[in-house]
Amino acid sequence: MKMTGAQILIECLVEQGVDTVFGYPGGSVLNIYDELYKSSDRIQHILTSHEQGAAHAADGYARASGKVGVCIATSGPGATNLVTGIATAYLDSVPVVFITGNVNVNLIGKDSFQEADITGITTPITKHNYIVKDVHDLADIMREAFTIARSGRPGPVLVDIPKNVTAETAEYESVPCGKSCEEPTLSSEAKESVEKLADMIRASDKVFLLCGGGALKSGASEEILKIAELIKSPVGTTLMGVGSFPSSHPNFTGLIGMHGTRATNVAVSESELFIALGCRFNDRVTGDVAKFGRNAKIVQIDIDAAEINKNVRTAHSILGDVKPVLRYLLTQLESSPIESAKREEWLSAIQTLKLPVKTSRHAGFSPKAVLNAVYEHSPKDTIVVTDVGQHQLWAARYYNYDQPDTFISSGGFGTMGYGAGASLGAALARPDRKVVLVSGDGSFRMNSNEMATMEHYGIPVIILVMNNGVLGMVRQWQTVFYQKRYSQTNLNRGPDFPKLAEAYGISGTSVCTIEQFEQAFDEALASGKPALIDCRIGCDETITPMVAPGKPITEFVLHETEPAEEKK
Repeated sequence: MKMTGAQILIECLVEQGVDTVFGYPGGSVLNIYDELYKSSDRIQHILTSHEQGAAHAADGYARASGKVGVCIATSGPGATNLVTGIATAYLDSVPVVFITGNVNVNLIGKDSFQEADITGITTPITKHNYIVKDVHDLADIMREAFTIARSGRPGPVLVDIPKNVTAETAEYESVPCGKSCEEPTLSSEAKESVEKLADMIRASDKVFLLCGGGALKSGASEEILKIAELIKSPVGTTLMGVGSFPSSHPNFTGLIGMHGTRATNVAVSESELFIALGCRFNDRVTGDVAKFGRNAKIVQIDIDAAEINKNVRTAHSILGDVKPVLRYLLTQLESSPIESAKREEWLSAIQTLKLPVKTSRHAGFSPKAVLNAVYEHSPKDTIVVTDVGQHQLWAARYYNYDQPDTFISSGGFGTMGYGAGASLGAALARPDRKVVLVSGDGSFRMNSNEMATMEHYGIPVIILVMNNGVLGMVRQWQTVFYQKRYSQTNLNRGPDFPKLAEAYGISGTSVCTIEQFEQAFDEALASGKPALIDCRIGCDETITPMVAPGKPITEFVLHETEPAEEKK
């Protein structure tokens, strides 16, 4: 059947099982938007307030649903407004297909109105990108884009389509989606590597497991739990790995690295065998690489060969998807008994280093108290989305994530302004769950315009603004490293967040006690509508502990503290 390029694009999206796209229209994508109008019974389009919000929404949708997210923007400034969102998805390995319009093929390279070389701009931050100059290639390119985005180590793919290609016609034949439902298998070489790892585990009394983002993406949480209990090992996570191991489990020691817990960082330093599951060892994890895990044999399991030995030299590595690797490892470990007395002794010693995550009821109105209250009052499958800053780490530390895929955050790129779009995308992907956005006053002002999107589509995100009147993380660094010279970090200006929310048609409340917060939060949960709670916290609240950049992860410049009320 002969169709226009715009029609072919829509049919390809339907082939791939796409039912929701995020975007913002413009001149070069008008043919696409005309077909979206005609196909509104098959594909829901969410009009965001800004292209960056659309990019983050598609990202949040992908993380929450496990499907490929889709985002559409016009040429030039529309396309370049996606760049931050594309980089965010790339650094966190999120499968999103970004579709951009461009000027007609004959105008490319002539500095035409709203022309930008978006494929050149995004080459370093995409798994792959395309410019479609022939309508006859469009269907195959779209199918390939989805395959690349979801396969192996997931990531963003960009498809740039000149306007004339969306108007020209070509024959189109529907092809069933080629995505495989089969679980990845292990090669004989990988199995031998797993068998060697099993022997290494049996020979080590102090084994530490670190869960990275790859552990979550592989769906390996059940296997990690079984192995940790079997070999009596402490378990920590990177920021991207939060939720891969139950936070309330006694073996769990918390985050690693610059803001890692004392229990985790000490365990890493004392371990004899350090097993990293889908972790790329970035600088915030390792600190001084030369002293990182120096007493341990380091083992790295990763689906991406480029990550193995990139930042940390390993004693052993396994190239493969974490879940099948661990499934096979379990069969090896269960086949013969493992001596546990010394393992239990070390695990017990590490557990004594843990401080309570739960705060005293009367410890005051602190971020810790707020996050504890959110956990106590929310369904346990609630999805917590964050922006970037102190509040991001408070949310990672003080809320218990006992189910996988309940924590969504910009880890690799650290994008302030990520949360508003990502939270509405997550809420649309999982209407069966509550979604809470934990933001800061600095981050939230960057993309607060997406409250218009939440209100218009009735997306029930509960927004918590940790409002300390400063750029909290930067101020913390200025306190520790710059002798309290607070250069340009005081946010002594608007907006009044509750009034701003009300201007968008959303309920807004300001609170300064835990009792006020709990009442406002319960009302927001019960309403089933978007709501904003402005939490007025102190400007000197910190995220502890803290290690200076480039220093060993056991050399803290700020120590983990426990409120006096909890020591009694």
